[in-house]
This record gives sequence, C-alpha cells and structure tokens, in this order.
Amino acid sequence: MKISAFHLMPHRELPADFEKRYPSVWVTPPWWELADPARVGQYYNWTLDELLFAARAGFDGVCTNEHHQNAYGFMPSPNIMGAVLAKATNDLPVAVVQMGSTLPTQNPPIRVAEEYAMLDCISGGRLVAGLPLGSPMDVNLCYGITPMEHRERYREAFALTMKAWQAREIFAWNGRYYQLANVNLWPRPIQQPHPPVWVPGSGSISTFDFAVDNEVCYCFLSYSGAKSAKGMMNGYWDVVTKKGRDANPYRAGFLQLVAVADTDARAEELYARHVEYFYHKCLHVPAVWFAPPGNQDYRSLQATARNPMRRPENPKELRYRDFVEKGYVIAGSPATVRQRLEEEVVKGLRVGNLMVLLQIGSMPHELTLQNMDLFAREVLPSLRGFWEQEGWTNHWWPERLRKRASASTSLSGEAVLNPSREEALIPSPPVGERAAVRAEALASSDEARAE
Repeated sequence: MKISAFHLMPHRELPADFEKRYPSVWVTPPWWELADPARVGQYYNWTLDELLFAARAGFDGVCTNEHHQNAYGFMPSPNIMGAVLAKATNDLPVAVVQMGSTLPTQNPPIRVAEEYAMLDCISGGRLVAGLPLGSPMDVNLCYGITPMEHRERYREAFALTMKAWQAREIFAWNGRYYQLANVNLWPRPIQQPHPPVWVPGSGSISTFDFAVDNEVCYCFLSYSGAKSAKGMMNGYWDVVTKKGRDANPYRAGFLQLVAVADTDARAEELYARHVEYFYHKCLHVPAVWFAPPGNQDYRSLQATARNPMRRPENPKELRYRDFVEKGYVIAGSPATVRQRLEEEVVKGLRVGNLMVLLQIGSMPHELTLQNMDLFAREVLPSLRGFWEQEGWTNHWWPERLRKRASASTSLSGEAVLNPSREEALIPSPPVGERAAVRAEALASSDEARAE
C-alpha cells in the first residue's frame, strides 16, 4: 500500500450561520465578508506545516489540489504548494502527489508539463503527476470553459502534455483547441519516460476507459465513503478486465476521510463538530452546479441516471454518528479505523493507493497534527504491507520510492522528535514534543467545544 496525506486547505472559521446566509461555498462567496488575507496566510502555513508533519511522520506521499473561488479548499495554485513541499522533503522518502493542476484551465497546457517537470527536478524524481479534468465549478463557472468543450479540451491537453514530456524532437501541435508552432519542453522530468500519472474521477464512467487506455492510475475522489463507492469501483475493475489488463490494485486510488483518537467515544468528542462543519458548510453548493448541462458525456449521464453515485440523503440533515455509521468518515480508535479501512476501502474497493484526509473542515492545527500522528503510529504500519504478498509492482509510484520497506514507518517518531535539516529551515509550527502537541490539541478542542 502507498498511503498519502491529502489536504484541501479549507476555510476553518466560517460563520456559524454561513449556509443560511450565503447561497454557496463555491463560486460566489464574498471574500471581503468572509476572509482576512492575514488570517488566510496562517491557513496556508498551517497547511504546509501539516503536510510536512505527515511527511516526517512516515506517510508515503503528500497531496495538493487545485480549486478556485471558494472556501472549501483554496489552493488555486497547487504547484506553489508543491514547490515548497518538494524542497522541504528532499531528505525524506516521500512522494509529492500533485492532484493536481487542472489541464483545461491552462492555456497552453504545456505550462502544466513545464511546472511538473520543475517539481520532479526539485524533488529528485519524487513527483506523482495528477492530471485532473477539474470540477464544473472551477472550470465552467469560474474559468469560463464551456461545459460542452470541457472534456474535449481535457483530452487534447492530456495528449499534448504526454507528448511534450516524451518527444525527442521539436514538434508542432495543431489541435482543435491549442495551436503551437514549436513545442520544445524545458526542463524535462527526471523520471522517464514521464512521472507516474494519476487521473482523478468523481463519477463519470467514461473516465474508466480513459484511465485504462492510457495506463494511468484511476483515483476515485468521493466524500461519501467506500460503501457508496463500491458500485463505481466495481465498474472500473470490470473495464480493467474487459480491456485485458491485470488486476493490479495500484491501478486504483481512493480518498477517505479519517479521524483517529484513543477510543471511539473520544473520537466523537474531538471530531464531531469538525466533521459536521465539513459536510454542512464546506460542501454547501447548489446541486445543479455539479453537473451543468453538457458537462457529462452521454454514457456517463445514462449511468448516473441508472445508478446515482451520490447518496440520496441530504448531508445537511446528518450528524456525526450518521456520517460514521454510513462510512462517509471512518473514525474511532486505532483498532476501529484499521479494521474499517482494511475491510471497506482496501479490500472492498481493491485499492493500492490510499489518500486520507486528516484535516477535516474546521479542525484546528494542533488537533490535525494529533490526528496525523496517531494515524501514522497506530494505523498506517498495519496497512502498508497489505498487497505485498501478492507481488504487485506499483507502476504508478516514483520508482525510487517503490521499495520502501514496511518497517520504515519507524521514521515517524524519529523524524518528528529529531527535526531534520530542512525542518530547521522552515518557519515552523508548534511541532515539538508529541505529548505537548497532544495536550495542546486536547485543550484547544475542549475550549472550542465549550464555546
């Protein structure tokens, strides 16, 4: 298994009545009413510090992503965040997983190929190149790409990016959406013929064929949990089989929200309000914006009508225990989280690349570090060796990092308690003694709940 720390970098302090006062968390929330640039600067630094903490704690990868005009996750430039992470983790066996730069919004899209090549060079060949289609909110509503053109632009941009990385001659590109007289990419990535490519998806079945045909890792990004994703992932594996590919579990990735505490009851005390904040406020988006007319191709539209990917219930009517019981969030003691991740996600979906979201909604910095620390020490080691006995090779992971032994999670305590040279260079957070962090986190959380 390869296990990466995912991060959205959400607004952590939205007003209590946000979803009643504003029509959406995406596209239209007024910055001037909701966000102070100095405070947002603190969010960015917390996010970087949390991902660096995860890298030092023994995670296999750290993930960034791209979204625009929203309080749900505002990293409009994932490559700026990725550049910081690439440099600051140069002494660690951790992948920089860019999930990533949205191709249709880049013009020309070789900008993504260039910046990813830079990240691969800075990191010494540790880049995982996520090439997402992008959400309708970001691409259609914020960046003005016509929904009907969205997928065509993506597929042309994807082909141009892959060729730009691999061509041994200067070439001209005369496509429908992009015309370039001379494509001569500088720099080129260290990883040859190109970095491992992941393609995120959120429910379009045509993406299954695209991922298999292009031999990339398909990553299902869902906030509804593994139980809800079972049908979708079964469909993906059916396409893998029909196209004559092997059932290598590393062909698949999955994102899961996770919260760990000493006991199940303590997990509810610590995390309930943050989980509800995420589903009630951070996903407060008009349903029609997820699928504007023309955005989905006909096959996917038919499939969605027959088997809706999203759950019928309204998440705003659910509370913490509902989210945990239904699998939206896997939360509880280390034993509970280990068992549910293994059964529902790893085995249930046949996933080799697991992304875990450990900073959820309004979760404060100190509590996030506590969640990451406990996951790294008590959950991650039991999952890491899961697929080893079947002998699969993760072709979708940087080659220099593939052979990391299961026992290497011992890096966790050592790296956290004895800061590396790079850590000393980073204006860092209160990442000191773990016991102190835990105590602060508990106090912070208790105070917040009492307010």
